[in-house]
Amino acid sequence: MTIRTTNPATGKAGESYDELAAESIPTVLEATAAAAREWARQPIAERSSLVRAAAGVLRARAGELAVLMAEEMGKPVAAGRSEIEKCAWVCEFYADHGAAFLADDEIASDARRSYVHFAPLGVVLAVMPWNFPFWQVFRFAAPALVAGNGGLLKHASNVPGCAVAIESVLAEAGLPEGVFRTLLISSDHVAGVIESPHVRAVTLTGSTPAGRAVAAASGKALKKTVLELGGSDPYVVLEDADVAAAAEACVTGRMVNAGQSCIAAKRWIVVRAVLDEFCGAVVKRMRDQKVGDPLAESTEVGPMAREDLRDELHEQVRKSVAAGARLLLGGEVPEGAGAWYPPTVLTDVGPGMPAYDEETFGPVAAIIPVADEEEAVRVANDSSFGLGAAVFTRDLERGERIAAERLAAGSCFVNTFVRSDPRLPFGGIGESGYGRELGSYGIREFVNAKTVYLA
Repeated sequence: MTIRTTNPATGKAGESYDELAAESIPTVLEATAAAAREWARQPIAERSSLVRAAAGVLRARAGELAVLMAEEMGKPVAAGRSEIEKCAWVCEFYADHGAAFLADDEIASDARRSYVHFAPLGVVLAVMPWNFPFWQVFRFAAPALVAGNGGLLKHASNVPGCAVAIESVLAEAGLPEGVFRTLLISSDHVAGVIESPHVRAVTLTGSTPAGRAVAAASGKALKKTVLELGGSDPYVVLEDADVAAAAEACVTGRMVNAGQSCIAAKRWIVVRAVLDEFCGAVVKRMRDQKVGDPLAESTEVGPMAREDLRDELHEQVRKSVAAGARLLLGGEVPEGAGAWYPPTVLTDVGPGMPAYDEETFGPVAAIIPVADEEEAVRVANDSSFGLGAAVFTRDLERGERIAAERLAAGSCFVNTFVRSDPRLPFGGIGESGYGRELGSYGIREFVNAKTVYLA
């Protein structure tokens, strides 16, 4: 079968790619497992040097790869180059620190010597989304490869060119043939790949339903999983916040990648004492967003990735307004081709509305008025998700207490927007998934923490 891309800015057909034939999948899996066994035997210094080399290849090809993202999923080229730079950063981070993170952990016991040795598991299958088509992959691949694992990539069907390019980047960096392979297959084949004895673990970034399906298949096969799923991140703006700075951070956190991010600022929970000031500031900032051709350098917001996703988002907005939300900006599907949707602001959002109860994956902000800190925290935690959260206050001790002790999420930020960083662990709780990526925690997810005991 053929996989054909669609340019989300124009609606026109793009490049075509041949899907891997079903009968060829077992051969690829076997070859990857064999290559991974050889890779694991290489010293970690050698593995790290090749992952470091990938950073150089990424930077050399940044312009080309940014255009590819723009054409396949609509990311503006300036944002695409930033994404590639972050991928280079994560490669260098694990090249620099992987050996220390995986050093034997000496533990005193009754033994002459006892310690924990971190050994690679084998081949890790990555089921990845389209919204950050390079970053999501490299934040798994860099630590997994440094740790001595092999990798298989099943990427989203609308970014096959990005998937092929990732394999070529690693090959150009000198990674041995077969250690990292892209599988251009449909989702129907994922369960079978998970069942293969050549696959030892699975990582998925994507929707909560996709995570449930992969977790079920992996559980049946007794395969280790890490899941980074959806989010409906709350940003709490308290009465003592710097409203202008909070509004700027909220808009930045909402509009990254046209709002198509698991850790976007999706629910703005604002104490009524500063509500009017906040609404005025964010409407102006949202209106000023530079929406346009993703191939233009000045563009800040491109189209959404697909028209069906745009239509689902618009339906969430329409239902929220019908249930009592007020539209302050946007909320209309523009005429013409492409998956365009304007920056949109809703206020008076409450329970029973999609903008309150569901994840909105696009350039839509939901403002939820509250009376005080207590109600703000209750509303922030009134979600099945738990990926990121933020709180804005001039009292840093108050903000730290709320972030550390009261907000239920995997990452809680004070006076800024939530983002991932190679140095810090990243992941969620509840329907946002489990396990951690990045930092020292991330590289230890796909290793065997083996106790060694010398009597």
